[in-house]
Amino acid sequence: MPKLKELLSEFMGTCFLLMIVVGSGIMGQNLSEQNILILLGNTIATGTGLMVLIWIFMKSSGSHFNPAVSLIFYLSKQITALQLIGYILVQILGAISGVVLAHYMFNLDLFQLSANYRSGMNIYFAESIATFGLILTILRVKQLNQILVAPAVGLYITAGYWFTSSTSFANPAVTLARSLTDTFTGINIENVFYFLLFQFIGAALAMFFNKMIDESQS
Repeated sequence: MPKLKELLSEFMGTCFLLMIVVGSGIMGQNLSEQNILILLGNTIATGTGLMVLIWIFMKSSGSHFNPAVSLIFYLSKQITALQLIGYILVQILGAISGVVLAHYMFNLDLFQLSANYRSGMNIYFAESIATFGLILTILRVKQLNQILVAPAVGLYITAGYWFTSSTSFANPAVTLARSLTDTFTGINIENVFYFLLFQFIGAALAMFFNKMIDESQS
């Protein structure tokens, strides 16, 4: 059974992550009409905020905040099946809560559906690349020094905003929750399934690639 501190940490961490992602996007829209400036603000807030959140909750839950990460940790036998289920549930609930709270802080309708279409095989492929890179970053850096995972992930996600056509969601809970905001960071519900599919494909390939590296070094 997952411990209460683990579930609370995953809920709170994912909740704050979505407040940062969505809230910084809304703030950017309020301050500028130029997409490049909005994206830049969104990127800096997300990368730095995620780094801090990982450090905060690393000891209490492992700071997954991401069903794809939790699945990989389950497949590598670092968490149990019950922990996996519990983590994913609170990650999704936390992510949705974060979106609602971001809307409230900016005096917007609490519940929305995004009209922002992010479709096309190139964009879906970009999500597999983004997630592959994220999982590989976590798995490889963790072997060096666990304390370095936070800045490594923050920096990778910062880069991912700019080198992927999807702006690097790389997280199923984030993707689901962002379908509930009709703001800068939103994604139309029709695109969510394909994002999730390619995210899990990217995660699985990263795990396989990491295993190949480990075996080649042994």
